[in-house]
Amino acid sequence: MSLFNRTHENYKDKPSIIIYFSRADENYFGGSMRYIDKGNTEVIAEYIQDIVGADIFKVEPETPYSADYMQCIEEAKVRTRSHNAPIKEPVPDITPYEVIYVGAPVYWGGMPEEMFTALKGLDYTGKIIRPFVTHEGSGLSSIPSQLKQICTGATVTPGIAITGSAVNSAKSEIENWI
Repeated sequence: MSLFNRTHENYKDKPSIIIYFSRADENYFGGSMRYIDKGNTEVIAEYIQDIVGADIFKVEPETPYSADYMQCIEEAKVRTRSHNAPIKEPVPDITPYEVIYVGAPVYWGGMPEEMFTALKGLDYTGKIIRPFVTHEGSGLSSIPSQLKQICTGATVTPGIAITGSAVNSAKSEIENWI
């Protein structure tokens, strides 16, 4: 039993998959640029996988973003405006999963366009969507509402937003959220 006499749903025992987008290379961290070998959202996706034992799928753009951060944000802006972001391979069949963890960095106030490409056209009937994002000040932004629009038939639960510069110390926060 948790605060306010509400029970906390146990997601650990449900068949689950993590579908996420992440980008390494040069990233923005609280006012400065820093090169990272692994994207922030990927770090969180791996924490979730460790905790719940979920299958995992990384959405990768057909054309990778530039390693240079400023060039990357311009490329993301173009892809967002044009709604054109092909991906290397489609998401695997989600039929066997009850819970779908959907993760992304916040790009221009929402999900990277590649996530729309990946998530469109899937059958979400009866699925539980658990959003997680990485950011440097925008929180969940519009990602939960975007997921509600695209994942029709699913229940989108409250998500979690982790500051990118804090991902390496966020595993206990992710455990508490799950």
